[in-house]
Amino acid sequence: MSQEPLKISVVICTRDRPDTVGQALESVAECDFPSFDVHVMDQSTTNATREIVESLAQRFQAKVRLNYHHLEKAGLSRAYNAGARASGGALIAYTDDDVVVPRDWLSRIERAFDADANLGLLFGQVLVPESLKDVARDGVVVPTFIIEKRERFAKGEGFRVCAMGANMAIRRSLLDRVVGFDEALGGGGPLRSSQDFDFAYRTYVSGMAVLLEPDVKVDHYGTRTEAQWPATLKAYGIGDGAFYSKHIRCGDVHALWLFTRRLLHMGAREAKHLLTKGELKRDQYTLNLIEGVREGSKFAVDRRTRLYRETERGKMTVTDANAVTATQKSDRRV
Repeated sequence: MSQEPLKISVVICTRDRPDTVGQALESVAECDFPSFDVHVMDQSTTNATREIVESLAQRFQAKVRLNYHHLEKAGLSRAYNAGARASGGALIAYTDDDVVVPRDWLSRIERAFDADANLGLLFGQVLVPESLKDVARDGVVVPTFIIEKRERFAKGEGFRVCAMGANMAIRRSLLDRVVGFDEALGGGGPLRSSQDFDFAYRTYVSGMAVLLEPDVKVDHYGTRTEAQWPATLKAYGIGDGAFYSKHIRCGDVHALWLFTRRLLHMGAREAKHLLTKGELKRDQYTLNLIEGVREGSKFAVDRRTRLYRETERGKMTVTDANAVTATQKSDRRV
């Protein structure tokens, strides 16, 4: 293995997904990048994931070091933060346990950061793999993040709320300005989602840039059935409301404008539905957005770090992760 200074550490956070974590880890291990290691942050309730990681670590030991870590308390943001602490790469690349990356994934990430000294955070595309292109006909949803063109957000250049942590990378020095992911937000946390939106916005506020890079791509094999999707949308709405309201409570006028614009957009959709259908749609996302504001108000906010803090009413309890149906890629093996 390379003795050069470690350039990239890959962090894969997982929780009871043995059906897909092996193919995700294998795809990362097969990347053609010369200097990287991998950290699997496991919050599972069985030993299945540990056994898969140990098997692959032995198989790839001559190429890359695969590190296994078990976390007693679940939560996606908690796992992100633990992965950053456990790893040593100058760049930290995050992907999910139901994602397959191409061999040049890390090379493309490095290229983007090398081209922009002020780049702190990168999001790439999360795509539907060819084998799942037709599942929508059966009511199955594959969450994606499509980037039509390269966009860069930095102070003085505007910001747009958009992100997906399944294909994300940060410069380690960003953590000197942005103190990790908010552990109240994100899957498994009490406020359920939007940890990626929140981290992106705090990166923007810190003065470092956020890049949407269409050339950095992964395939997503995690699907939601029609029955699972409403719970996922509820989690999205609650997390979004808690994200916006936290920054508004910090006196951030720009966050207030972003939230107002979102509400106006949703109101316009309601009005259009009323005019065309003769009835109110009662959009569930908007209702959940308001619920997120209410749930977030139970927590205190550290105005310096812009992180939620526990109170008597708001506790960092573990909630159910978003329901996902695993769909395994047939041409990969463990």
